[in-house]
This record gives sequence, structure tokens and C-alpha cells, in this order.
Amino acid sequence: MTDLATHLARLDDHLARFKANGILNLIAGQDVPGTEWFETHSPVDESLIARAALGTADTVDQAAKAAKAAFPAWAALPGDKRKAILHRIADLIEARAEEIALCECWDTGQAWRFMSKAALRGAENFRFFADLAPGARDGKSLPTKDHLNVTSRHPIGPVGVITPWNTPFMLSTWKIAPALAAGCTVVHKPAEFSPLTARLLAEICHEAGLPPGVLNLVNGMGEGAGKALTEHPDIKAIAFVGESRTGSMIMKQGADTLKRVHFELGGKNPVIVFDDADLDRALDAVIFMIYSLNGERCTSSSRLLVQDSIADRFHKMLVSRVNNIKVGHPLDPTTEMGPLIHRTHFDKVTSYVGIGQQDGATLAAGGTRVGETGWFIRPTLFTNARSEMRIAQEEVFGPFLTSITFKDEDEALRIANDVAYGLTGYLWTNDLTRALRFSDRLEAGMIWVNSENVRHLPTPFGGMKASGIGRDGGDWSFEFYMEQKNVAFALGQHKIQRLGA
Repeated sequence: MTDLATHLARLDDHLARFKANGILNLIAGQDVPGTEWFETHSPVDESLIARAALGTADTVDQAAKAAKAAFPAWAALPGDKRKAILHRIADLIEARAEEIALCECWDTGQAWRFMSKAALRGAENFRFFADLAPGARDGKSLPTKDHLNVTSRHPIGPVGVITPWNTPFMLSTWKIAPALAAGCTVVHKPAEFSPLTARLLAEICHEAGLPPGVLNLVNGMGEGAGKALTEHPDIKAIAFVGESRTGSMIMKQGADTLKRVHFELGGKNPVIVFDDADLDRALDAVIFMIYSLNGERCTSSSRLLVQDSIADRFHKMLVSRVNNIKVGHPLDPTTEMGPLIHRTHFDKVTSYVGIGQQDGATLAAGGTRVGETGWFIRPTLFTNARSEMRIAQEEVFGPFLTSITFKDEDEALRIANDVAYGLTGYLWTNDLTRALRFSDRLEAGMIWVNSENVRHLPTPFGGMKASGIGRDGGDWSFEFYMEQKNVAFALGQHKIQRLGA
């Protein structure tokens, strides 16, 4: 059997129980079917994967109450015991890594070469925050002449986690692991386009010994289960990954209950290539950061800003490589780009091909559908674009690169900052002084110099402007999931003003 045939055979084994019973909600440790169902289809061939229980406002209410009931005991559990449970979760993720990867590829269209590592990234997230759990509540001693101030942190309570469809398993662990490590309980609503691996994660957590009600899973639509979650009075905070427009809606929905929000939103991230850069390495990074993961990533370098003195040479190399990217079945290990997640998203991405041509940019590569089954598209490149064009301003969220030339550093900086977003930036230059100067003025929460996106878990992850609110990673995650408390102890008989004496 070929690797593809082997993967398909193993996938069938993993999917059999979901085809028979559906993808159920999990509340207070119990399976909860829906009175209604929705279907999840593979973007590879549009075949039915399974039915999923449709969560409603009543389902969310059950889950929120379960999370509230489980919170006191989980919050009181010593950090070393939470650490042990989270490490067991990581162990089980690693043991089921192939199952998770196969299901994720089939449910999302992401290529095996990337998803085969996604489960291991998820396990790494759990281990990282597990090790931080014993000290999560530690604070500071802040003495003054008259008082000793002692700070501590306490879990905020039940939280809602709403995750996207692009790399759902890894991003779910990125949010849920620190919440659990902090002592919060969770209601998780995964994206309706990709509910499969969220169910696997919930099963793994409970098999590892997570008490019932600490992690609850509710499938459903944004306007139903999602809205009910963001409005529920027992949910103290919402962690969301997705579109900026949806983040704005969530903020409005949570306003009446004064929800704390953490948003990882969209991006229109620039990769700036100066003429003194290592062009071969820059080329590799440019291609990887827009065409890997099918271009469906918030940190993709979707705007190429290339210095005019090298633009023709760089574009020639770029077109050749883009046309050589292998589009194919996501479970084939040789595939570099799979199908887009869903017809709705396929229609959105392909609509920008016409928009770019109408605005006067040059379609230099791709832009066409591959085959007649599934939502495959050739990786797309537009050159001769201008910053004011829609393809240079709006987040396409697909394998779609827009290239703009610049003359000098000032023009590059103006173009780079001339968008509503500010998530990431990528800078290629061998001039250290320029790199320091440019990165200081670039409006982005994360910047890589002479590198693609390489995550280091203790560092802050998040964006500026319309790209988000708050930071993930290291201790920054606990700042969201925990409340600060300060207790001031008088050290002596300091003077107190006497009124009415």
C-alpha cells in the first residue's frame, strides 16, 4: 500500500464510530446528543464525515452551569496536581497523534506534512503550561515604608473558548491548556466547519483524569451556541481566535455581562525584503509563510514588499517556485497544499482573483481551481499591486500573495503600516541598524527578522490595531485567565487622618 492508501485505511477506522453515532457534545463528563444535527463534510471530496450535535442556548446553559459547579474544586486543587493531570493529557495526545492528524487533515484539508506535527505541538502546549501551573498564582512583595503589599493571582472562573477551523487542534490546546493550568473551567465551542478533533481533545482530557465539568464541549453555530456562550452570565471571560469582525460582535455581546475578552484576530502581514537581504533564504520564507497551511493562517505573510532594485529578479524566482508547489490530497505525504476548508471560503478566496484583476494588478501565478471535486485552488500571486488596492488591504486568508515594490526604507515603512491590522511583520535585511530602526517603527505585535514564524512558547503572542486584544504565551496567558489581588499589611502605627474628632 502507498502512504496515501495506508492513511486512508487508518482514517476509515478512526471515523467509523463518528459515522455511526455522530460527534456529540460533552457536558459534565457525559455525552449529550442534540435535538438537531448539522453535518461536517471533507473539503477533499465533499463527502460526509459525520453529523454533529447542534448546540443551542439551552445546551450552552447546561455547559456553563457544569463549568460553574466544577470551578471551586478545580480552582482549589494544588498546582502540582493540576500539573500532573495536564502532563497525562500531553501523554495521551502523543499516543493518539496519528489519529488526531488524520482526522484534522480530512476535516480541514490541511496537508499531512504539517498536521502530522500538529498533535505534538498540542502536547507541547500542555506540557509547557503544566510546568507553570504550580507557580501560576505566585505574586510579588511590594513594600513601602508603612505597608507590606502582597499580591497573588486567582483564576477568574468559568471561561468560554471559541476556536477557528484552520488548525483547530493546536489552537484549541493553545487556549485550553493555560486556562486549565490557571485553575479555570472551560466551555469550548469549536468552529462548525471543523468539529472533529475538538471531540478527540475532550475525550483525551477526561481519559487523563480531568474531573467532569472542568472541560465541556458544545458544538454549534456562531449565531446560536457562540452567541449564547458570549452572553452567558456564568462565563467570566471569552478567549476567541478568528476574524476581526467576529471579535467586534463578541465584544458587543459580552458587554452587558462585562466579559473580559482575549482576541487573536486577523492580519494582513507584510514581509519586507530589502536589496541587501539573503534573497534565497528570504524567498524560502516568503513562500512558506503564505502557502503553507493552505494560506489559512493569521500570521501568513500575505503582503510582499520588495525593493524595486531587486523586484524583477525576485519575482522571477518567486513565480517559478509558486508554480511548482504541489497541490493534492492532504493525506499524501508529498502534498504541499491541500483544499480550502469549505465552499463558502473557496468562493471568498477566488473572488479576490477577479478583484485584483479589476484593480489593475498582474496575476502572475495561480488563481484557478484545481480539478472539479473538492475546494482546491492553485497558489496565487499578484504583482504590480498598490497599497490602496483591496487585495493589499483586506485579509483573504488563503494561498494568495500580493506583491508591492518600494524605493526606500521610508516608503516601505509607510506601506507596511498602511493597513487596519498589526499582527506580525517579517523583515529581511543584513543591515542591523536598519533592522533595529525599522522593527521599532513597524506596527505589529510580533516581528521576525531574517526568519519565518518560529514560535517560542514563553514569548508574547498577539497583535495591535484590528489584529487583537491581549497576549498569549508564557505568563501573559495567566494575566488573562486570572485576577490580581493585592493585600496591604500595615507595618506599624502610621498616621491616620481623624475626621470629626
